[in-house]
Amino acid sequence: MNISLTAADNITEVLSKILEFTERRRALITQNIMNVNTPGYEPKDMDVTEFADLMAQAISEHIYSQRLLLCDGKHVHFGREGSFETTSLIDERAAELLATDSREYLRYQTAKLSENLLNSHVAAGLLDRREMRDAPPRYF
Repeated sequence: MNISLTAADNITEVLSKILEFTERRRALITQNIMNVNTPGYEPKDMDVTEFADLMAQAISEHIYSQRLLLCDGKHVHFGREGSFETTSLIDERAAELLATDSREYLRYQTAKLSENLLNSHVAAGLLDRREMRDAPPRYF
């Protein structure tokens, strides 16, 4: 198990990781949509639940000890300097829909894309608020 300690502002670091995760997931879901007519295509997704659990654990550690402790999961691995890797998975539900009902498949992918966009906007908004709060006062 790889454990990464970061000295930077912990909550900002978590929000940045959420933004990066949602960007990666957006690209993956977009690829799924673009390949709706590709024979043999296997739609993929990322393990959102695992990532959310890892971020919740990191926030709990921050609350408890004022440090950021990022632990690896099965499909998410944290590296040095704030980097992390994710492994995509075959989305079985999407694969079933793609094989049987392409319209429902597209609805399913669009719903996932919307959920992901909402997560991204929330994280970006919180990050913007933190940056504005921490910015030095501006005098005119």
